[in-house]
Amino acid sequence: MTTRLKNIKIEEKSVLSLFKKYKAVIRFILTFLVVYITLSVIYSFYLKLSDGSIFYPDYFTNLVGLQCAALLEFFGYVIEVVKHPNEPSLKLIINGQYLARIIEGCNAFSVIILFASFIIAFSTRLKPTLVYVLTGSVFIYIVNLFRITILALGMFHYPKYEEVLHNIIFPGIIYGLVFFLWVFWVNMFSNLKMENVES
Repeated sequence: MTTRLKNIKIEEKSVLSLFKKYKAVIRFILTFLVVYITLSVIYSFYLKLSDGSIFYPDYFTNLVGLQCAALLEFFGYVIEVVKHPNEPSLKLIINGQYLARIIEGCNAFSVIILFASFIIAFSTRLKPTLVYVLTGSVFIYIVNLFRITILALGMFHYPKYEEVLHNIIFPGIIYGLVFFLWVFWVNMFSNLKMENVES
């Protein structure tokens, strides 16, 4: 019986030592999950509240559609953005040709939520974190507008490459950007931590 108790105590100590050893990793994972789930739930409520809104299918997707149309018009194309009759999306028509749908996933908010969750999970100081989340989110949003615009032009001029452009190259651009911003933050965060230790 005493041997069994000793074994249980040894196991408890080893679990506690593992917990202490990986405390930072566990904290990061839990913070990431809490922030990601919270922001995702808030965003899903926003989408539900958008049902029946004058901005179709929701405000931000509508805004992205109009801004991409403005960019394409700037490049000399005749653009129409109209409601899709059968699904919650916008039809993008270039020079009279129905080219693509702009769906809710095109507004980059799910990517911004992923980006923000990582940054918040990997931080200690509030002000630099909030500034980086805000500027990074705006940067992702702007790059996404140009990504959709260039994708639309690529599909218009090179329709046979639509699958490669839509499914590989352009998702790679937006996720590559997020990865770059994460790496930049980790390096910047390390420098901020060093400054705190020295001061």
